[in-house]
Amino acid sequence: MKSYRKELHFHFSTRRGLVNITPKVEAAINESGIQEGFVLVNAMNITASVFINDDEAGLHQDFENWLEKLAPEKPYSQYHHNGFEDNADAHLKRTIMGREVVVAITGGKLDFGTWEQIFYYELDGMRDKHALIKIIGE
Repeated sequence: MKSYRKELHFHFSTRRGLVNITPKVEAAINESGIQEGFVLVNAMNITASVFINDDEAGLHQDFENWLEKLAPEKPYSQYHHNGFEDNADAHLKRTIMGREVVVAITGGKLDFGTWEQIFYYELDGMRDKHALIKIIGE
């Protein structure tokens, strides 16, 4: 059994941003040489998310709209957590969208269903953040 670790680094100039990281995960699988196993991808920051869904712009806007209804950014005073960073909404949005994904690797490829892609979703940007790719298998 082998393992491989790689970090992805992000810096969004906006508070929120979404990026398809599937090609970077695929590249890491190729680098690892692992043909059969699993890949874990997780956000290494409490105000970011990694999730699987469709790469469709309308859906991405729907996520923004839906999350803002569930945990609106403002007024900051509505949250007990806010104070130094005013990012309580980002913590809540991350809880909804999730921390990580695990995908099977078969024949050196992500074992995906139709339209599935992996995304990094920044919920409190304008600073350096990162995600972890951990691959285990043979």
